[in-house]
Amino acid sequence: MSMSAPHELPFSGDPRADELLAREPMALLIGFVLDQQVSVQKAFSGPLELQRRVGSIEAATIAAMDPDDLEAVFRAQPALHRFPADMARRTRALCAVIVETYGGDARRIWTEAADGPDLEARLLALPGIGAMKAKVLLVILSRRFGLRLPGLDASLPDYATLGDVDSAAALAAYQAQKRAAKQARKAGAAGDAPTGGGSDQGASQALASGVD
Repeated sequence: MSMSAPHELPFSGDPRADELLAREPMALLIGFVLDQQVSVQKAFSGPLELQRRVGSIEAATIAAMDPDDLEAVFRAQPALHRFPADMARRTRALCAVIVETYGGDARRIWTEAADGPDLEARLLALPGIGAMKAKVLLVILSRRFGLRLPGLDASLPDYATLGDVDSAAALAAYQAQKRAAKQARKAGAAGDAPTGGGSDQGASQALASGVD
C-alpha cells in the first residue's frame, strides 16, 4: 500500500509535536483521544509531552503501565488534560486494544483495511474514537497521507473538518469558523423554539472537528 506521510500535521502550534503526529500513528490516535473539552492545540501537543514523561509513545509501553502510574503522569503539572484521570484511562485502553488487536502496530489499522467502510469500522472500535473523530481520521489518512482504499472517498464527510487543516493559518481560520458557528447556535437556542421540529444540519456540520 502506497502512502506518503506529511512532514507535520499543524494541529498543536509546536513544530516538534506536529512532526510527531505525522511520524507516529500512536501519537495521532492519542491526540484524537485527548481532543475533547480542550483546545485543539492542547490536545495535540499532549502526545509529545506524554512521550517526554514516559519515555515512549509506543502502545505496548503505555498499555503495560500501572494505571495509577499513568494517571500520575497525566496529573503532573502542567496536567496533560483538564480531566487527567479519565484521559489516562482512555489512553491506556486505546493502547491495550492496539496491542491486543494489531500487535502494537497502529499502522495496521489502515494498512490491513479492506476498504473505506472497513477502515471506519476499525477506527470506531478504538476506545475514545467516536463517529466524528473517525470521520476526521479518514480525511487525514486520505488527504494528508494519500491513503487509497476502495470506497474510501465515499466514506469521507462532505463538510470541512480538522482533517482539511494543512497550515497554522488554516487552523486559525478553522477555529474562527467553529467559534462563529457555536455563537450562532447559541443565539438560535436563545430565541423561540422552531415549530417545525427540523434542525440546522449545516450548523452542526460546521462544528465538526473530531471532538465527540
